[in-house]
Amino acid sequence: MKRRTSALAVSSAALLAAAPLLTGCSTDSHPGAAAVVGDERITVSSVQAQVETVREAQREQPDADQLLASSAGLTRAMVDHLVYQEVLEQTAEAYGVEVSTAQIQQERIRTEAALGGADELRQAALLGTADLPPLAGDEQIDQVLRRQLLFQSIAVQLNAPAGPEGEQLVYETMAATADEIGVEVNPRYGSWSAEAVGLADADTPWVRPYVPAEDDEALIPMPPA
Repeated sequence: MKRRTSALAVSSAALLAAAPLLTGCSTDSHPGAAAVVGDERITVSSVQAQVETVREAQREQPDADQLLASSAGLTRAMVDHLVYQEVLEQTAEAYGVEVSTAQIQQERIRTEAALGGADELRQAALLGTADLPPLAGDEQIDQVLRRQLLFQSIAVQLNAPAGPEGEQLVYETMAATADEIGVEVNPRYGSWSAEAVGLADADTPWVRPYVPAEDDEALIPMPPA
């Protein structure tokens, strides 16, 4: 099983397509959904809003073109990020793990100090990592810090050893939770993979891939995310 090792090292690893209108991109049983995790729906509109928050921040940067080009798969990566987050949240709930707002604030202070300040944290988040999509705004950054703390707390609850073996145990626990509650992903974005604890390419998309218009400044041909 492989997944984002930065789950235990967000602060040490740099913290760590502007979406088309996809209202028809859903199953008959889950209209308007990008994914469904247990009873929780991740809507297409919420994904679009998260992506647009990042795109707005990218466009304001001096190297906007480079940032946009390097994150062409942002929409799919954001769905992956949100699905992973929800699986993590439900795993934490199953094991009685909670993270308070005060803990997130403390972690943010610590992370900002480690990176050199609040602006440095925002810039690091906007660049993204191999395991995280580019992120922008306090809400998205705090969500990643919450994810960091939840992962660590689940590891403690499981008495997981430090290092890769402990991470593996948490991932396996998350995969078991996902299997129990069920994860359904719109094939436009991929399919749930227990091995990756995230999205894999879908076998049969139910809609044709979106082809951006020539004047769509925030989308370029999308490589696999």
